[in-house]
Amino acid sequence: MNFVNWLEENMLACPYQKYFDIACLGCGMQRSFIALLKGNIIESLSYYPALLPMLLMFFFLIAHLIFKFKKGAVWLKYQFLFVIAIVVINFVVKLLY
Repeated sequence: MNFVNWLEENMLACPYQKYFDIACLGCGMQRSFIALLKGNIIESLSYYPALLPMLLMFFFLIAHLIFKFKKGAVWLKYQFLFVIAIVVINFVVKLLY
């Protein structure tokens, strides 16, 4: 059994979805990550659109901590705001539909 199959079989249930019957801000992230590991980028974006920008932001953060880019902190702020905007828009769209 490989790692992706193990992840699929051991996904965590969302407590907000379970107890309040509404999606949380992170609902879909696990399925999106698994789809990304399988190479399904479009499917990954459909489950949770903020995952790819979030991963890129974290990679840039690591690179900035290592290489100390001149305006790296400013770019990280912009990336963070972009990711938050995607998360909030995705959440509102899920609530409306």
